[in-house]
Amino acid sequence: MIFGLKKLWRKPNSLDAEQLLSWLEDSPQGLLVLDPWNRLQHINSRARRLLNLPSGSLLSNRYLLEVVRCHQLDAAVAEARRSNSSQRVSWNATAVSATPLEPESISSEPLEALAIPGAGGWIGVFVQSCQSLQSQQQQQERWISDVAHELRTPLTALSLVTESLAQNPNKKQVVQIERLQRELDRLQRLVSDLLELNKLDNPSLNNTESSIKIVNIRDLVGKAWQTIAPLAEQHQIDLVLESSNAHPVMGNQTLLHRALLNLLDNALRFSPDETEINVKLQLEGRWQRIEISDQGNGFSPEDLQHMFERFYRGDPSRASAKRVGSGLGLAIVQQIAIAHGGHIRARNNSSGGALLVLSLPVSP
Repeated sequence: MIFGLKKLWRKPNSLDAEQLLSWLEDSPQGLLVLDPWNRLQHINSRARRLLNLPSGSLLSNRYLLEVVRCHQLDAAVAEARRSNSSQRVSWNATAVSATPLEPESISSEPLEALAIPGAGGWIGVFVQSCQSLQSQQQQQERWISDVAHELRTPLTALSLVTESLAQNPNKKQVVQIERLQRELDRLQRLVSDLLELNKLDNPSLNNTESSIKIVNIRDLVGKAWQTIAPLAEQHQIDLVLESSNAHPVMGNQTLLHRALLNLLDNALRFSPDETEINVKLQLEGRWQRIEISDQGNGFSPEDLQHMFERFYRGDPSRASAKRVGSGLGLAIVQQIAIAHGGHIRARNNSSGGALLVLSLPVSP
């Protein structure tokens, strides 16, 4: 698909035209090159896909308006050539088929083009989709939600089968069944976390504003700890709560409970036996700071850089417990903090151990 474009590069020792055209062909942005008579001299694969043009169609020396039935684009190209300045235009593309017998095809998404004038009346037209990043993200969120929902049924069925096998196992099966149960539990937590993140990401599903009320953080910390207290008792890990400087916040109690539970569970996972997890509630200006620290090995530099990314899991050797997280717990905390106008930060204590600080706006 080089057509007559090679004649643009004739300078000795200049960049090879074949190499340049190869790069343009593989570009993620669509490209059309028009000669001074508005005839198409080059079109790359991306432009063909955006304009729904058959890949094998011969388009050399055809007029732009024959190939792309868009008078706005044709006018923008003419104005770019006349004014010698770039022109931008948006439209829903209709492309003429390669042969008169084939039906016209219409682009399924809006397009945007930038016509850039060159020497001697040549025009380069860069084409891209106008589909917003937000729309793409929404599609991804719907896909994640659909997959998570589809996984729930088979995981539930497998759990029931595993429970049945665990009732009368032989000696050889005990270890395998226990491992299977742990992996199923992990997958079920992963599915639940994916659905929770999808709900937080999707404003239409996240009904945070309708359930905002005054929340007593001190009481919420206590309730979250009660949930994981049996695990903590197994390892003789205690909670030390300093709440003299606590102040109520405005928020969704269910979501804030989930955030605190994730933070405490994370601290518990990395706490050595017979140690303490410290929670300090501190008022700082208009912020209620919730500081949760453990006495483990602290965060590595890589942890501090990536720990709030989805599916990131730190070095498993740091964990004192054998429980493996989904890699979504702290990402959920971050999304809950953002939904409440707050933020979450992490660092290491000067005395050792990890420190996570959740800051939320206080109630008026």
